[in-house]
Amino acid sequence: MDRVVLYRAPTTEAQVEEIAGWLEERFESSVGADVVVRDRFLDVHRTDELAERFAKARVLSPYDRKTGNTMLGTIRYEERALESPDRAGGVLYDGLQVQRALNDALAPEERSLETLHVAILDRAIGTWGDHDGRWHKRVNVPGQPGIVSVPGLYEAPAKPESYYKEQQRHAMLSGDTPPREVLENRVEGDFLIENDPRTTDALCGYVLQTVHYLLTGEPFCEEESCRLFNAHYHEDLIEAQLREPEFCKAHASTYD
Repeated sequence: MDRVVLYRAPTTEAQVEEIAGWLEERFESSVGADVVVRDRFLDVHRTDELAERFAKARVLSPYDRKTGNTMLGTIRYEERALESPDRAGGVLYDGLQVQRALNDALAPEERSLETLHVAILDRAIGTWGDHDGRWHKRVNVPGQPGIVSVPGLYEAPAKPESYYKEQQRHAMLSGDTPPREVLENRVEGDFLIENDPRTTDALCGYVLQTVHYLLTGEPFCEEESCRLFNAHYHEDLIEAQLREPEFCKAHASTYD
């Protein structure tokens, strides 16, 4: 691998230049790849087919493997979301279908595995679980390009049970989503929610997982204290991404 290209997510808290700097420091002793930052992937590599491809990748039901709604109104929505990303939200997409669509949008000369593209997106992505017959939100989908979902950072790992109870209680009383400050003050435990100032730091490890996958074929680590650990709970995410040490002994030799 000669180069890693990161793409900005301007409607989110993610500071991609900081992620790039963090990667460069970890690449110095072993990987040796250059890190480049570009503007939003869906702007740099926009094609006429992207809106319809996103419409086809829409998850219709948590328990239905079938995806896609290509009615004219849905495609028009996706076109508006491409033009004005701050208007998008509330939709879950099949991460593998989105990945194929973004790969097709790359110019042929950019698809070589010598350059890894990592699209940091403001879209929620998921993968189908054959083991339990339902969709699961994900923070990232390794591959070419690697996809890292900023909403997935907040929504994919499970929060403490008390979080969901307080969320429901507040919604019943007021009819809306409780402010972040309310949840932080009333719910025990540590977790990330939308626009959390720890977003950029937490995303560093998820971006590195996409790099590690291309280098080794293994995106995740079994050690809960390693940045390459695939956390299913917010407590584990914070342990892996925001606390020392950054890496287990096996991966510290490569990235620390």
